[in-house]
Amino acid sequence: MKRMPFIICLVFVFSCNKESKRITVSENKHKSEAVSLENSHIVVNYNNYYKEAAYYCKVNNLNQDKFILIDLGLHSGYKRFFVYDFKKKEVSKSYMVSHGCGDNRWGGTSSKNNASMSNEFDSHCSSVGKYVVLDRGVSQWGIKVNYVLQGKEKSNFNARKRAIVLHSWEAVSDDEVYPKGTPEGWGCPAVSNESMREIDELLKANKKVLLWVVKS
Repeated sequence: MKRMPFIICLVFVFSCNKESKRITVSENKHKSEAVSLENSHIVVNYNNYYKEAAYYCKVNNLNQDKFILIDLGLHSGYKRFFVYDFKKKEVSKSYMVSHGCGDNRWGGTSSKNNASMSNEFDSHCSSVGKYVVLDRGVSQWGIKVNYVLQGKEKSNFNARKRAIVLHSWEAVSDDEVYPKGTPEGWGCPAVSNESMREIDELLKANKKVLLWVVKS
């Protein structure tokens, strides 16, 4: 990989090197603000998202203990599904998650670097925006559990009609696979089976959780 100049922007700080990269929760005192990539100088600062999520949950009477942030702007080989703890002001867990394949082959990784977004029917794309996690249901995939997602914005209001749900999928890894990508489905945020077991316990204990899909 060629070396790149050190660049500072609003959300990312990039400095690429030849070492392997993994997304982890930052271990420094600013972990409430950022998620860092080990063995690199890339830091993703989500502090503005955390603040907006806290306000949104308060004014809309949603869960004020936890919320889920999914950043589909990240390479799909990284963990990009983050559970944020409002009380502790930190990311408590992070997981791998798939995105929609769009016009590409189902189960492939063609858009691992640049996921297409759409709210249209039959687009096979994921949709950015805020969702409320609703009813627990039965899935044909993974551990057979899914959660209904109610899109709350113009960019994702078709989610329920498109059957966009949170579920697990055997094709999704527990661990990061960068530089490879995560297999792509038809728009649902799909996690690994083991991840879904943990997320299921979280969502059974926490109702009306905000799930926010962004592409930073």
